[in-house]
Amino acid sequence: MSTQFDPNQAQNLVEIEKQFAVKAVEHAQTYWNLLEKVQPKELRLTKLDDEIYQHTMETFPELAEPPHDKLTKLDEDWMKSPEGKEKWRDFIASYEKKVKDYNFGSLIRTDAREEYGERNTIFVTRIQFYAFEIARNRLGLNDKAHELAKAEAEKEKLEKEKRKAEEEKKKKKKSS
Repeated sequence: MSTQFDPNQAQNLVEIEKQFAVKAVEHAQTYWNLLEKVQPKELRLTKLDDEIYQHTMETFPELAEPPHDKLTKLDEDWMKSPEGKEKWRDFIASYEKKVKDYNFGSLIRTDAREEYGERNTIFVTRIQFYAFEIARNRLGLNDKAHELAKAEAEKEKLEKEKRKAEEEKKKKKKSS
């Protein structure tokens, strides 16, 4: 006989938490790779980008105010304030039937001008990630990240070529 599941009484299972963390990191890596390859203003994250952007700017008019400091550098305290939590809860819930995995955890950069890192990353829901990143892309706030990602990829490519050349050199030396 099964009993009713009470999420408030559920224990956090380490393995499940690890799986969520792995998925969040994979999502962040995928997004960083997209930022490297696609000009942010041309990047579409969902079929509903226009709707999400409009809804974000209407719900959070402070994000729409130039020079967009609240989008460039996220204020976690503002997001988690009682008023912020209420507005975000309603915003998030409105995408339950529209966006797959809308409430999955995602990592987001707190400062759009920098890459992902321990001090520049917070955990948000997937729809919050979309709300911020769609706005950042449309307003040109991810252009610096795009350049960083491209430079990082070029550096990695050059290092890989250098290692390969060194290996070839060693092989030739051994065969002589």
